[in-house]
Amino acid sequence: MMKRQQQGFNLIEVFIALAVGLALLSGVLSVFIGMRITTSETSSFGELQENGRFAISVLSDDILKQNFFGELNAPMDAFLLRTSPTSADIATDCTGDGVNNATFPVAVGTFRTLWGKTAASASEMGCIDDAKVGSDIVQLKRTIASPIAVPNPAAAVGDADRFYLLANVNEGEIFVGNTVPANINDIDDAQIWQYQHHVYYVTEESQGDNTVPVLRQGRLTSEGMDFDVLVEGIESIRFMYGVDTDLDADTTDYFGGEGDGIVDTFIAADDMTSALWSNNASRILAVKIFVLARDILPDLNYENNNTYIMGSDSAGADVVIEGGGDNYRRLLFTTTVTLFNAREDKWPP
Repeated sequence: MMKRQQQGFNLIEVFIALAVGLALLSGVLSVFIGMRITTSETSSFGELQENGRFAISVLSDDILKQNFFGELNAPMDAFLLRTSPTSADIATDCTGDGVNNATFPVAVGTFRTLWGKTAASASEMGCIDDAKVGSDIVQLKRTIASPIAVPNPAAAVGDADRFYLLANVNEGEIFVGNTVPANINDIDDAQIWQYQHHVYYVTEESQGDNTVPVLRQGRLTSEGMDFDVLVEGIESIRFMYGVDTDLDADTTDYFGGEGDGIVDTFIAADDMTSALWSNNASRILAVKIFVLARDILPDLNYENNNTYIMGSDSAGADVVIEGGGDNYRRLLFTTTVTLFNAREDKWPP
């Protein structure tokens, strides 16, 4: 008796098996691709959140503390009662608009501890040559709120790469670190604080075939302003300054100035006049901060057609940045900072 021979699959059965296999494979690939896209989006949003929050946190903290000069409660001309450095004592200074808007105060006009502008060119303030046009620049002057005890007997104080303020409530002296302040024995009941001048702006850097926007910070050193990248992926920063314009001789605010201590309007940097910056016709009481974070690398599976509102202009029209159909995700961060150290410091002309 002959055994039956085993038979294989016929052509139709092979095609059916292939079709079922392809369907299963398509399903698996679909799930895999979907997971990759979700992971990429999650990672992208996480990076945007981290970069944007860090940038706005640093800006908020620094702006909040601008115009803090330790115990010094006198006008800034108290500095000039004692020997203090000038812009000539550092290699490169960042000088903003106004007659008294360099790193150190001079005996004319109002010393501006807060000032900003929208970059109209790459070269600004004499210390910047790569600013992103259309993004704001802001400069701040203050001391670090951690005093150093005055040595007794007199001795050199601080880091040679930094400047410091020796002051009591009435007078003070700015000096370079690792030296003995000239008036260390003459300013009674003084303390010492590290003196700071910071500048923030956005620039663009080439990384391979990609252009990455970055937020840079300039910090005062004994050699001048030293700039470093603070955080990548910050496409634009913008500030609006809240001013109290209700000046009335019968109304006195906390600092003794004429005004009701309430913000009447927020004004963009380029719409701030010299008088507004100098607090002669107002008092700057708050700052709105706008930070637009952008992906470092494009995602070809994403198209950005969103509109981001970065405050308004003098006519009340929204200032917007368009996604323009590119492949970068963006997130807009905004906050408002109250300036507790707002006050007027002015020398007669």
